[in-house]
Amino acid sequence: MDDLFSDAARQLLSDQCTPHHVRTIEAGGSAQALWSFIEDAGFADALMPEAQDGAGLSLAQVFGVLELCGAFAVPVPLADTMLARALLAQAGAARPAGSLALAQGQPCEGGGLRCANVPLGVVADAVLVAAPSGWQVLPAAVAERSPAGFCLDAGLQWTAAQLAAAPRIDVRLPVGCDLRTLQAALYAAQLSGALMSVFQRTLQYANDRNQFGRPIGKFQAIQHQLSVMSEHVFAARMAAQLGCSGDGIGLQRLRVAVAKARASEAALAVAELSHSIHGAIGFTAEYDLQLYTRRLHAWRQAAGSESYWHSVAGACLVDQHAGLTLDLIRQTTDSLEAR
Repeated sequence: MDDLFSDAARQLLSDQCTPHHVRTIEAGGSAQALWSFIEDAGFADALMPEAQDGAGLSLAQVFGVLELCGAFAVPVPLADTMLARALLAQAGAARPAGSLALAQGQPCEGGGLRCANVPLGVVADAVLVAAPSGWQVLPAAVAERSPAGFCLDAGLQWTAAQLAAAPRIDVRLPVGCDLRTLQAALYAAQLSGALMSVFQRTLQYANDRNQFGRPIGKFQAIQHQLSVMSEHVFAARMAAQLGCSGDGIGLQRLRVAVAKARASEAALAVAELSHSIHGAIGFTAEYDLQLYTRRLHAWRQAAGSESYWHSVAGACLVDQHAGLTLDLIRQTTDSLEAR
């Protein structure tokens, strides 16, 4: 089922989410056409129960689709919407039409609510917000918007009156998970896809670019850089698969910590090596590489950078595990043994 889903998603995104489409949306163009194709294909409902017209899949089974969100630099919140709709379904709440972003909210002056950074908040139709007072689905169009670090992210703020119009939702997260943990698993999967795209594009460039009468990929120094890139890319992919393993949308926090830490670490190294091999051309706006490396840098820090998740993993080892370190590693990675 996961292969069927990812194959279908790849075909759709190959046609409807080209670098040209991504640039158009990043420049302020409408994302509605792309979202309509995704919505009509049913990908946004993949994690919802079959009884509610979903596919009833788990995060592990839709890993390929999550990965493709990074591989194609998808400029709409497909990954967030899949998870948000699953959370709403578990809470018995109706899902709103359109795309959903996930964000943490904090009270602000006048009884309002502010989300400092909403991933893809510029193009999302609504936001499923986790706030101290409870969960709410809030429309993005009525919010006061402020810029964020990534061009399609945004800070969003709602007034007290707007909050009063939206009912509280009894969202219950999987045991042992908070919102950041769930978001980190999504980002690790998307980082995996973006890393692979950067590596493949860099490998192709090294084979096509000639210098001194032969492809630069024939030079030992470039081959060494490519080999280091491949180690990071494939290690990050294995870690991201580990982070998404589990039943339904239930995740183990330690596995997510390993996944996000490894993927974030790889993002920095792979972006640096890729631009080094490309030279100055890789930084230019008209060259496609920057569409992916900008996301590597943004997603590396989103939901916690590698240093944050290293601390989580370290605390688990020191405070929660009494046996050998090797035993903890085995327990954490055993879900990959059957792959």
